[in-house]
Amino acid sequence: MSHLPHLIADLGLILSVAAVTTLVFKRIKQPLVLGYIVAGLMVGPYVAFLPTVLDEDNLRTWSEIGVIFLLFSLGLEFSFKKVAKVGGTASVTAITTVCFMLVAGFGIGQAMGWTVMDSLFLGGILSISSTTIIVRALDELGLKTRGFANLVVGVLVIEDLVAILLMVVLSTLAVSRQFSGAELLFAMGKLVAFLAMTFIIGIYLIPTALHRTRKLMNEETLLVVSVALCLTMVFLAARAGFSAALGAFLMGSLLAETVMAERIEHLVKPVKDLFGAIFFVSVGMMIEPRMLVEHWQPVLIISLVVMLGQPISSAAGALLSGQPLKRAVQTGMSLSQIGEFSFIIATLGVSLGVTSSFLYPVAVAVSAITTFATPYMIRASDGMADVLTRGLPATWVAAIERYSQQTSQVKVTSDWRVLLRSYALNVVLFFVLSVAVIMLSSRHLTPMLDRFMDGRYGHVSAGLITLVLILPLIWAMSIRRIKRAAYRHLWLNKKQLRGPLVAIEVARLVVAVLVLGLLVNQFFSTGWAFGATVVFMGLAIVLFRRRLHRFYQRVEQRFMHNLNQREQQRRRPHLAPWDMHLAEVEVKPGTLVVGRSLEEIKLREKHGVNVALIERDDRNIPAPHRDERLLPGDRLVVIGTDEQLSDMNRTLEAPIPDNGDYDLDKDDIALEKYRVLPRSPLIGTTIRASRLREEAMALVAGIERGDQRIMNPESFTTFEQSDLVWLVGNTGRIHAFMERWKAVRE
Repeated sequence: MSHLPHLIADLGLILSVAAVTTLVFKRIKQPLVLGYIVAGLMVGPYVAFLPTVLDEDNLRTWSEIGVIFLLFSLGLEFSFKKVAKVGGTASVTAITTVCFMLVAGFGIGQAMGWTVMDSLFLGGILSISSTTIIVRALDELGLKTRGFANLVVGVLVIEDLVAILLMVVLSTLAVSRQFSGAELLFAMGKLVAFLAMTFIIGIYLIPTALHRTRKLMNEETLLVVSVALCLTMVFLAARAGFSAALGAFLMGSLLAETVMAERIEHLVKPVKDLFGAIFFVSVGMMIEPRMLVEHWQPVLIISLVVMLGQPISSAAGALLSGQPLKRAVQTGMSLSQIGEFSFIIATLGVSLGVTSSFLYPVAVAVSAITTFATPYMIRASDGMADVLTRGLPATWVAAIERYSQQTSQVKVTSDWRVLLRSYALNVVLFFVLSVAVIMLSSRHLTPMLDRFMDGRYGHVSAGLITLVLILPLIWAMSIRRIKRAAYRHLWLNKKQLRGPLVAIEVARLVVAVLVLGLLVNQFFSTGWAFGATVVFMGLAIVLFRRRLHRFYQRVEQRFMHNLNQREQQRRRPHLAPWDMHLAEVEVKPGTLVVGRSLEEIKLREKHGVNVALIERDDRNIPAPHRDERLLPGDRLVVIGTDEQLSDMNRTLEAPIPDNGDYDLDKDDIALEKYRVLPRSPLIGTTIRASRLREEAMALVAGIERGDQRIMNPESFTTFEQSDLVWLVGNTGRIHAFMERWKAVRE
């Protein structure tokens, strides 16, 4: 326990300083990440203004935990389904940007005389925009519902995935210290196998387990289970030779496919915020001001490269994918900074000892400058789009619009393409799974069986067990019919394609034979073993064909049900084919709409938007009724144009006015009764039309009408002469209101 005082003192110091700096940065409307970095700089070893952290090793451990939870939270917002849904537009934009910035970063590093490894890591640092900073900036500027924001988020999703791959590639290069194609190919194959195994096993098991135990899950239990799953995957990724960040990101992505994703994200957020703050503070601690002064020129040059290269390449990628000029410019100028993944890549270079000491503080300084400029770049995007539209030759603008329209009309895919894509995905997926099972059995199952039996029998037993395990995979890869309707249509109507169709079937069988060859090579040594294995597999498929089919169908149905579980619950409508689009907005605490019904806030009447769905905790309300009241934390799925959604945002985010009316103490609230006098304007008026709630801030608790007593009357109840109305609210406001409506207190 002797280290505990230092640990507590260090945490107290960094969190206290971080609290002050973040309040200042919040006041000046700058990202909190910059406040954390400044706090780290102030408590770091290079600035003597404040006390310095005593035990940097402990802080480094806490910051690594911060990276884990940061990427776990990013994974919760990611999901494998989201990658498939963002489609070609976001993929083309992201890949164009990443490739351009990788080359630009490497070229700038070489031009400044840096080492090859420094230049490579610089390219990786500059190629990934900041998800946290951009999403927060769009939220603060009220632009999350704009059409280009959906594309920006899709690009960030793809870039997050690319960043994970970059970390693996850079780690391999850093360890080998040379560009070995074979090693890189092996590393990528290993990564693909790990991702495939994780995805399939995780989707098959985790949603089912959470669904069956949902009644036992309170918030505390769900948080513990989620963190346990995250750290377990971190351990497995580390044992497989990958980074802890990859494991955390993958588990977050798997949990994002479950119906509890929103609840988990809400529960993990405070943990992520705490440890994320420690991580960003540790980033600031590694900045050496002297190094920044010495390398101020590279900082400025690289900042300019980011603020020009990112927007230009992103806009070019968006145009290439078929986006209109305005949306492409808006997207490009939103992606003009580097952030958390850049810090992680820079930290990777430091931890591996392959980058120079100046690269890390330079990267952090560039991130600070570009982050500071982000809101201004986003605000200026509309004006820049207008300038380009007026400044470019009219023929260019017309060609861009024509290309965009033609691209959007390319929706139909031929049966041949559908079939080829399905066969390729099927073969690659099951080939990777089969190879992964064989390698895992060879590495872990064989040594275990060898301990209990003779070495030869142990290998044979492990081989037979592995063959039984991969038999359904081989059947699905080589025998199972895929896209039967498309296959039949091509076979009957396109006779010239019969040869290629037969070739595809032969290719499937060849891949299956290769898998069996690998199995024999790993577990059997005799020459006849391969033939015996092929014969055994053939007999098993013939004799147990129906059982294999039924078994595979059950597995596939469970897998697809789990994969689509969250989507089936949400049942969102499709995007409209014109300028209208879907957007998500959150009802924030402390806004005027909280507690009011959809009819009262009149979103459709005022702004022309429709509320398609309300997401509330772990349940959804599709096509909500007009009497449905909004609660803090509700997520509304609404449909409208950019302008309509922007106007609606102002209504939803309108804060409660600070005029004293909302600061009443509970002692100011009383139960009052008033008599409706003859000729009162209240007579014949409904409770809703009287505006008692809005103007008097009072509730009608009951009405006495002769011998009749109406408790908590409905809003459509009509006042009648001589009614005795019981009201709950502030006495002064009620009395002033009722005087105008000619009712007297009793």
